[in-house]
Amino acid sequence: MSEAIRSVPAFAARPTARDWSRHAALFLLTALTAAWAHMALLAADVPEPDVASPAGALDYLLYVPKYYAAWLWSVATFAVSHPSLFADGAKFAASLLSILLAHEAGHYVACRLYGVNATLPFFIPMPPPFMAGTLGAFIKIRSPIPSRRALFDIGVAGPIAGFVVVIPVALLGLLTAAPAPPPEPGAVLLLFNDPPLLRLLALPLGMGDTSGIQLNPFLAAAWFGLLVTSLNLLPVGQLDGGHATYALFGARAHSLIGRAAFLSMLVLAPLGWLWHGVPSGFLYVALLFIMLRIRHPEAADESDQLGRARTIVAILTLLVFALSFTPFPLTFQG
Repeated sequence: MSEAIRSVPAFAARPTARDWSRHAALFLLTALTAAWAHMALLAADVPEPDVASPAGALDYLLYVPKYYAAWLWSVATFAVSHPSLFADGAKFAASLLSILLAHEAGHYVACRLYGVNATLPFFIPMPPPFMAGTLGAFIKIRSPIPSRRALFDIGVAGPIAGFVVVIPVALLGLLTAAPAPPPEPGAVLLLFNDPPLLRLLALPLGMGDTSGIQLNPFLAAAWFGLLVTSLNLLPVGQLDGGHATYALFGARAHSLIGRAAFLSMLVLAPLGWLWHGVPSGFLYVALLFIMLRIRHPEAADESDQLGRARTIVAILTLLVFALSFTPFPLTFQG
C-alpha cells in the first residue's frame, strides 16, 4: 500500500532496536499467514473439520470461529504430512514478500535520500485464506516532503522497485508451470485473469496466456504483486499514483484526475459483478472513495520543475501501470 504522508516535524533519524523488532515480527507473521493462505488455496483434499453442531444460542455464536480454527488446524496438519504443499506455501510467501519488500524499500530509500523521516515498512497480515494472507505493506512518512521532485521520486520508487522483482518471479512461475488438470463437471471455478505482463511474458514461451496451466506459488505471487502495483498506481489521493499525479500536474489536476479514476472504477465495479460474477470491484470503489476524502499535503517547495528525466520516468511508470492493471481480476465460472 502507499505511504501515508503527514506534515509533522521529524523526530527520529534512524529506527531503534524496538522498531526493528516490531516490524520484523509483523513481517514474520505476514509470511506465516501468506504461506497458510496459499496452502489453503491448493489443499483441496483437506479433511472436513469435526465440529459439533450447535445446540444452543451460545453454540451458534461460537460455531463459526470454532469451525474456522478447526479448519486452519486441518490445513496445517495436512501440509505437515504433505511436504510439497508446505514447500509451495513457503515459496509463495517468500516470493510475495520479496515483491512487497522491494516496493516499500523503494519508498524508504527514496525518503532517506531526501532526508525525509519515514518508518520501516509495516506488513499487514490477514487471516488465511483472505486476501492471500496479507493486505500488503506501507510506510508512514513523519516529516514534510521538501519538493515536488522529492514527492515524485518517493511516490514512483516503490511501484517501480516492486515491478522489477515481479518480472523474475513471473518468469519463474511460467518456466516451472505444469498443465492444468481438466475441471470436474459442474465444478465452480475461481479464475485469476491475466494482467498484461503475464500475457506478454507467456508469448515467447508459446503459452499465449496462463489459462491452460496450473497455478503455482510463483505465478500466484506475481499475480498478487501486479494487483498491488496497479492498485497503488491509481492516480487518487495519497496512493503512489496520486503522489506522482500531484507532483506532475499540481493540486487541481490531481483532484480532477482522482475523481475521474474513481468514477471509472464506479462504472467498472457493477460490470465486473455482472460479467464475471465477482463483486470485488466495489472494494476498489470503497478504497478510492476513502482516498478522495483525504487531503493531499503540499510539498514544502512547489516551485521546482520535474524536468525531462522525470517526465520519462513518469511515462515508464504509466507503462508499469498498463502492464499491471486488469479491470476484472477474478472470474467465477460454473
